[in-house]
Amino acid sequence: MTTPDISLNTPQLAQKSHWVTAQADEHEKSMRLDKWLASKISLSRARLRTLIESGEVRMDGDIITNPSAKVRLDIEYAVHIPPPIDDTPHPEDIPLDILFEDDHLIVVHKPTGMTVHPAPGSRNGTLVNALLYHCKDSLSGIGGVLRPGIVHRIDKDTSGILVVAKTDRAHQYLSKQFAKHSIHRRYICFARGGPNPREGRIETRLARSAHDRKKMAVVRGTFGNIEASEHGRHAVTNYKRLKGYGQRPNAAIGSPLISQIECRLETGRTHQIRVHMAHIACPLLGDPLYGKQRAFKTAKSEAELQLQAALANLKRQALHAAELGFIHPISKEEMIFQAPLPDDLKALKTALEGLKAD
Repeated sequence: MTTPDISLNTPQLAQKSHWVTAQADEHEKSMRLDKWLASKISLSRARLRTLIESGEVRMDGDIITNPSAKVRLDIEYAVHIPPPIDDTPHPEDIPLDILFEDDHLIVVHKPTGMTVHPAPGSRNGTLVNALLYHCKDSLSGIGGVLRPGIVHRIDKDTSGILVVAKTDRAHQYLSKQFAKHSIHRRYICFARGGPNPREGRIETRLARSAHDRKKMAVVRGTFGNIEASEHGRHAVTNYKRLKGYGQRPNAAIGSPLISQIECRLETGRTHQIRVHMAHIACPLLGDPLYGKQRAFKTAKSEAELQLQAALANLKRQALHAAELGFIHPISKEEMIFQAPLPDDLKALKTALEGLKAD
């Protein structure tokens, strides 16, 4: 095999597929292939690992697919770099549940399963794609090309209300309200067990988990003291148990099996409610990251069987952004919007009503 003579010092042709070649020096031999290539080419190690595994790297003309292979001397390595993917989101005709719209903003009820803005693995079918189709060119540009108009977001598998800015002025005004924590955000969730006390305030710092990069975690300071930590981001959730269902086995009378809980956010950190509820031993039902999935595998009554069926049909965390309130950026009118529970959470609540409730 022959490859074009494109050295590592040659400017890359950004919009074209091309090859880059390299040879190892004496001090570089026996390095891992992916690590060595990352030191030679302006691509991430993860990206290079993907290229190696997909057969885009040659060793003296032969395909090599092992990222951990040791680099050898007197060998020409060639990397085929495909043209970059266009990250610009495109309009898509996706139905929107619009609660309010004027020339300055739009309030939507996002369904579960919809990502707010494009990201790796979710390039299409996002709320941004739908908004670009619906709003044409009337979205605020402050969020950048991938997040036009997006002032805040909720998780892909969380349903509920979002406000999106259509002008830069509206974007700036709404962003200030979020920064001052003056936005009214009320969530409804269903969780294992019940909080003690029934009503309270959770105040911690949250940061990316050191053990699982997909998860967030409560950061602890010296001697495990949460308040002493200076790392992570300040997070505050006010909660109230609205109703308890069933009786937890081998627990004190009045200890519910499941609780319906209202959460009012002062801050809006990634996975905040999910982490905080798990932190107080009330993980959300259906939560794949923070919940205990082995719960409720047995049933002894018809009501418990119905609950078991409802939980089996719940394909996401039982969390819903039920209310959103803010001051309109132009009229200065106080606005509040509500969204009822979606069908999967309605079915869960109906099944729970079959258990003894308090």
